Formats: sequence, C-alpha cells, structure tokens
Amino acid sequence: MFTGIIEEIGVIQELRFVSEGAILTVSAREILPGIKIGDSISVNGVCLTATNFSSGSFRCDVSAETLQRSSFRQAKQGTRVNLERALAVGDRLGGHIVLGHIDGIGQMVSKTVSGAGFVITFSFPKELERYLVYKGSIAVNGISLTIASLMQTAFSVAVIPHTYQSTNLCDLGSGNAVNLEVDILGKYFERFFQLGLTPGEKAGAGLTSEYLKSQGF
Repeated sequence: MFTGIIEEIGVIQELRFVSEGAILTVSAREILPGIKIGDSISVNGVCLTATNFSSGSFRCDVSAETLQRSSFRQAKQGTRVNLERALAVGDRLGGHIVLGHIDGIGQMVSKTVSGAGFVITFSFPKELERYLVYKGSIAVNGISLTIASLMQTAFSVAVIPHTYQSTNLCDLGSGNAVNLEVDILGKYFERFFQLGLTPGEKAGAGLTSEYLKSQGF
C-alpha cells in the first residue's frame, strides 16, 4: 500500500521483454537504503516487487497483465518514472490510499499555467467515470491528486510547483499516456451496493430505493 506522495524520480535503465512479460531495471538513489528483495515499490503508480538491486538501481519483473493495463508497454530506456516505497506502519498518510493496481490508462490533454503552478487535464477510459468525484482523490502515475474539475471524458487537477518539479508531471506533453488508479473506497461502496447492505439480504439484491427510504434518506 502507498500514499501517492512521490519520494524520487528514477530513470528506466532497461525494459527487456521476455516471454509475455518484461524485466524492468530502474536507476534510483533515495529509495534504495533499506530496500530488500521482495519489497514493494510503486513505479509510475504500478506496484512492483524488487527482485534484485545494486547501489544505484533495482530490478523488477513485470507481468503480462501489468504490461497490458499500464503505460509500461510504451516505456523505453531513459523514461523518468515516479518512485515510492510501500507505506510503513506508523507513517503519516500524506496523500490517500493507493494500492498500485492500475485501473486504466489516460492521456494528458492540456497543461496551462495557473499562478505559480499548473492546471493539467487528463482523459480517462469510460469505465472509470463512475468512480471519479469532484474534489475526490485519484492517482496519476502514482501521484495522489485531487480532481479540481470533472467533465464527461476528462478531469483536471491543480498542481503546485513542488509536486510539478518533484514528479514526472513536468515531462508530460499532450497525448502522453499516464497510469490511473481510482480511489479504492469507491470500488468498495460499489460492491456493497451490488450485494446489498442489510443483514440477511440476498446477494445481488443491491441497494433499493425502499431501503434508502426506510433509513431516512
């Protein structure tokens, strides 16, 4: 589990496709102290497992599923990626709960100056629309951001200078792909509604208008 607060920008040293997956090597410095084989690292919002590391880089296996669902299939040597170590027990949750499980790929639509920062607009796949909420949280390339405006096929975020300079948002141009992860709380609520919330209610009954009325809504 992660918080969406990026610790470092790494650089892809190698992305070697093997069988249906890939082996990813990323150069890093700040996140490496204390890293052990088997630890989880968020790379551009994707939860990966460190399988090897050196003084200046770490290596991860990338599954075929991850390649299909993330922007890694378009990545190349020299691409800068956002890095975050897994949340340690007792740490502050500075962003929101990020699992590193990508829900879809979006694209940067526009980037406009706003004061000292920027307003950046991203498109999103239609199937994610029901999870996006005005002023709600979303992870873009692993960065915890707040939706400042929401349209039918795109959303905008206000980015402060620190976030812009400390992540690979500054590398993005129009049409560039980004990894999107919606807030897990929305998924749980959807599942509860699908199965029903009242004790003893049959699975699949869903949340009905009668139940809402009975609860005072």
